[in-house]
Amino acid sequence: MRLTLDGDWTVTTTDEPLRSIPRFDFPGQCVRIAEYADVEAWQRFLGETFGSQEWLWDAPDELRFDRAGRELVGAGFRLPYECAAAEDSARVPVTPAVRPGGLRADEARDFRLDVATELCRATGDTELTCLRDVDVLDEPLEARIGIAPDVALLVQHKTVVGWSLTDPVRYLTTGFAAPDPASPSPAVRSLFSECLDLVTRPLLDEVQARDPAAVALLRAADEALRAQREDRRRADALLSLIGNLVEDYANR
Repeated sequence: MRLTLDGDWTVTTTDEPLRSIPRFDFPGQCVRIAEYADVEAWQRFLGETFGSQEWLWDAPDELRFDRAGRELVGAGFRLPYECAAAEDSARVPVTPAVRPGGLRADEARDFRLDVATELCRATGDTELTCLRDVDVLDEPLEARIGIAPDVALLVQHKTVVGWSLTDPVRYLTTGFAAPDPASPSPAVRSLFSECLDLVTRPLLDEVQARDPAAVALLRAADEALRAQREDRRRADALLSLIGNLVEDYANR
């Protein structure tokens, strides 16, 4: 299948998805799929590949391809700050099923992959679906290409219109660190949903306006994360961002 990513820039699907485990950098609000483990390795990786990447003040999503074979070798997706309305999230289709696959660029040149603008949250945040816009929900999806474990590109009219991450709590981390291989604890799963409420609109706007009720929720999440004894690595990943919000909006 040939897919359009940016205007006239196209890729062809393959049978080889990425093997890398996703890393959900919660303080950075992005999902990375690649083997690099620090900033220096990431910069080398960018220099050795082509595709969509950050440049100065422009921060699109990343899809990076090997220069020799033009195969997809890494990806990075930014989480939207805007949560879709509950009724829109309920319209996210469950079909078609995810089909594992990779991508091969049809030509070796850079392009720009726009970030998603709408975050649709499944019940219990068992899946996050990030869409180009909510109009995508007005028509069925054509395909879901599983480019990595639990990560899929959403296709409509042979154009990539979004992406999804299944079981996002499992992949929580900070920066470029690998996520904890152990299963998430029930307590951290619950705290994840509370934290995601706080770092996305509309509740984020209330936090930034220092609304007393929103600030109380922020402080409660901060205290619960600090008191969490199990699953500390994931709790610390959540705390990295929640703690910053407390410093900025709840300590004055």
